[in-house]
Amino acid sequence: MRTIGLLGGMSWESTQTYYAQINRQVNNRLGGLHSAKIIMVSVDFSEIEQQQITGDWNSAAIMLSDAARQLELAGADCFAICTNTMHEVFEQVSEAVQIPGLHIVDAVGRFAHKQNYHHLGLLGTRFTMERDFFRQRLLAKHNVRVIVPSHEMRSDIHRIIYKELCLGEVRGESRDVFLAAMHELTTQKIDGVILGCTEIGMLIQQSHTRVPILDTTVLHAQALVEFALNQEA
Repeated sequence: MRTIGLLGGMSWESTQTYYAQINRQVNNRLGGLHSAKIIMVSVDFSEIEQQQITGDWNSAAIMLSDAARQLELAGADCFAICTNTMHEVFEQVSEAVQIPGLHIVDAVGRFAHKQNYHHLGLLGTRFTMERDFFRQRLLAKHNVRVIVPSHEMRSDIHRIIYKELCLGEVRGESRDVFLAAMHELTTQKIDGVILGCTEIGMLIQQSHTRVPILDTTVLHAQALVEFALNQEA
């Protein structure tokens, strides 16, 4: 079994979901007392958030590159950034180490291809919904187009993620906001909705909607397990 390297803490609420998902999937496949081999470096999300706000993506890239080098030196066979938004700096982090990085968008794209999805809605932080790093990669590498909610909806979603979900708060009225955004997206004949922030799965599950959802945390964890077990990543 290969050792998975996790860049976590962004936020720690979703990082613990990664840890649970990966170990649960490994145990389901191997049985017994099997669990995953994991090395984690967890950063201070407050520092990362300030860099996001000021647009200092270069400093964020340096910080995550240093963390990735720690994973490599500790013996990790791959690295994964346990958040959607910070894939903005994935290429810079990847260039800092020799071990491969597993991109969260590729995990989504492969699943979409298997399901024959070509047009998806996207919910996430304002950065993920409005910047190009997520949408362009999904289109260029996987031929999947995405649409995002209205500006007002995007603002509400971003606020809920940072002010509630990242703090471990799950509120019913906030779930209603996300479901309303999903309903808005379905008027454009989408195949499903990407939960493009690793905390959203705390709030929205498939049981809450008839719209097919693609939870990036679950799909990314699955790709990491496939890599660790020497299967197709």
